[in-house]
Amino acid sequence: MKKILILAAGAVLLLCGCANDTRKGPVTTGDDCIVTTTAGKIMGYNDAGIYTFKGVPYAKAGRFLPPQDPDRWEGVRKTQVYGPQAMQGQDMHWGGNPGDYDFGFEFKNEKSSEDCQVLNVWTPALDGQKRPVFVWIHGGGYASGSAIFLPAQEGRALAEKGDIVVVTVNHRLNILGYLDLTALGGKYAESVNLGQQDLVKALEWVHNNIAAFGGDPGCVTIGGQSGGGGKTSTLMAMPAAKGLFHRAIVQSGSTLRQQEPAQSRALGLAVIEELGLTPGPDVDLTPFSYEELVAAGNRAARRTGLGGRFSPVVDGKYLVQHPFDPVAAECSRDVPMLIGSNLNEFCYTNNIPLTMEQVKERLGQRMDEEKLQAYLRDFEAVYPGQEPKELVNTDFGTRARVIRQAAVKQAQGGADAYVYLFAWKSAVNDGALAACHGMELPFMFNNIANQREMTGGTPEAYRMADLVSSAWIAFIKTGDPNCKGLPRWEPFNPAENPTMVFDNVPALKKNHDAALLRYF
Repeated sequence: MKKILILAAGAVLLLCGCANDTRKGPVTTGDDCIVTTTAGKIMGYNDAGIYTFKGVPYAKAGRFLPPQDPDRWEGVRKTQVYGPQAMQGQDMHWGGNPGDYDFGFEFKNEKSSEDCQVLNVWTPALDGQKRPVFVWIHGGGYASGSAIFLPAQEGRALAEKGDIVVVTVNHRLNILGYLDLTALGGKYAESVNLGQQDLVKALEWVHNNIAAFGGDPGCVTIGGQSGGGGKTSTLMAMPAAKGLFHRAIVQSGSTLRQQEPAQSRALGLAVIEELGLTPGPDVDLTPFSYEELVAAGNRAARRTGLGGRFSPVVDGKYLVQHPFDPVAAECSRDVPMLIGSNLNEFCYTNNIPLTMEQVKERLGQRMDEEKLQAYLRDFEAVYPGQEPKELVNTDFGTRARVIRQAAVKQAQGGADAYVYLFAWKSAVNDGALAACHGMELPFMFNNIANQREMTGGTPEAYRMADLVSSAWIAFIKTGDPNCKGLPRWEPFNPAENPTMVFDNVPALKKNHDAALLRYF
């Protein structure tokens, strides 16, 4: 009987894995894998029925200059391997115990280049049909990451399951993507929000080319996680992107405000001074190495106290207002949103057994005794019977920004917002990752098979991936995430805060954690 049970369990795992990764056919190349783009012909490959194109140039740009259309080429250009990521440090790291963290996430170190304006496309057919399009913007803040820095971000499984076209994008980051040089004038007069300008250029490429890949330029969803969610939030307030996307997904990256121009311009001038140059229209930054620029940026940030400021700025032209503070931008009024966060987010350094005294000591650094006791009572009422460590591991900061963003969006009176909370916890390494930052990625991409080390690859994980990816696909297709297997998902309203909680038994909960959000 024991052998029969083991065989049965193995069969369940095998069936779940097959449902998530259906690559059973051959990989082929040839004339049927050639697409004509506005810059020339490209050849991808057919991966068991999913046409795949990697490292496709969507723009070119000189250093610190706005992106332009890519150079045209003659003949057929092969686009079968991933292109370079943006220049950045080589260690991608979100914090926590390196053993648990590195095992679960397995970040990739890729070739870096200043010529990083490339994208990847997965499509079920090159047949002239009009499939919904999903454009994914990677995380890593505004400083690091790439379209494929996590295995979960491969677009093949989602394209196949949803019969949609999936696009993932690289763009300029850190000092090369977000240094504001507009105070110099001259050739750098438009040198601001360059990473965001790259993303707009990528969306223009999608608009002009995606029909050749079986996609519908009139049905484009943008989405991203963490920093990608921040970039998505920011695109909502960029008039140049109006009409280039029609729905938006923000995962653990709800961004209400960005920099003010006085700060970003001051930092830009300080960088020029740290390079030994006199600010003015004749400045030329091409002779400096990337390392010299980064070092000067670090010195300037320390000297001015503007550390961490290589990020988008409300410059008044490209980004015309703070994305969601105090109001949502008119240019995206009709864009429905799917917004959410994870239950534990940045729990890595705390996700170890803690005594109640240790928890009180940590919380006491942020709350006085009266507030602490009230928080302990409210937490027990909302999440009864939890281990003490959950009092510091459960996220409310990111969750509060989700609620704020959804409320501002809904107050606009345009398209709806839908809110989720991803609460499914991985059991890998004694649950060290829980429902941490990024845990939803293999689920919404339907890619458990690509990142089993992160999720455990259990039958429960495969079932949850089927459900979550189905909701994402429904939203990408219709602007409404309701799908089979979920209770009715109501649009957000600030009186009830309806939230779809994704766990082994999904549930729509209303104001379930309102008593705790007020502490954060």
